[in-house]
This record gives sequence, structure tokens and C-alpha cells, in this order.
Amino acid sequence: MTYYKNIQLQITDIDEATNLVQEIAAKQGFGIVSQFDVDKAFEQKLNLNFRPYRILGACNPSFAKKAIDADDKIGTIIPCNIMLQQKEDGIEIAIIDPRVIMRDINNVKLLQIADEISDKMDWIINQLKSTNNA
Repeated sequence: MTYYKNIQLQITDIDEATNLVQEIAAKQGFGIVSQFDVDKAFEQKLNLNFRPYRILGACNPSFAKKAIDADDKIGTIIPCNIMLQQKEDGIEIAIIDPRVIMRDINNVKLLQIADEISDKMDWIINQLKSTNNA
């Protein structure tokens, strides 16, 4: 089992792809609460030229509340990460599969929440697929 779900978009601009992801994620109640431009950090800190690579922290407040109520240390692994990276023929988007992350945590409530979030992430990937084929 992979720990992520992914899609390759025909979009070649990472900012355009980021905007699309934000728009579609918002339809499932997820906001982007953080953005880490890995390529810019590598350039500034390591003097390294790296392909566009971005990590978005996505959060659905109602799910975050449920998860924190179920386990107050869950903040070590939330928000859900969405990765975008430049490939030769477009932007790859990968979204964490919360089921995989939660399977080793012995907490039935968290597993149920992970199932719900995973379904929403599947919906986001499917919306990106339909946008990609339009």
C-alpha cells in the first residue's frame, strides 16, 4: 500500500496548479494553512537549483477538531500534506493517504476520521483528474 494518492497534471505552472488544488480542496472544506516552497529553501540555504517543489498543509477544521479530541498528540501529523512538483510533462500532485498514517495508531476514532478524510482526498484527486481531461 502506498502512503499517497497522486496524479500528473498537464499544467506546467506550479502556481496555476497550486491555485487549482486550493480551489478543489476548498469544495471539501479544506483550506491551505501553510505553504513550503522547497526549491526556494534549497536555493537560499544550500545554494542549490532544484525543480519547483511545493508542500501545502491542508486542514479541514471540523476534522482537525475531531482528531484532536480523539488524540491530543495528533498535531504531530496534521495538517494533511499535499505535494506538488515539476515533472517533464506537467505538475505531479501527491496527497497523503491518512489511512496509512493512522493504521499504526491504536485508536478506532482516528481510524474512522482517517477513512472520512481519505474519501475526501479521493474526491479531490478525482476532481483533478476530470479537470486534467477537460
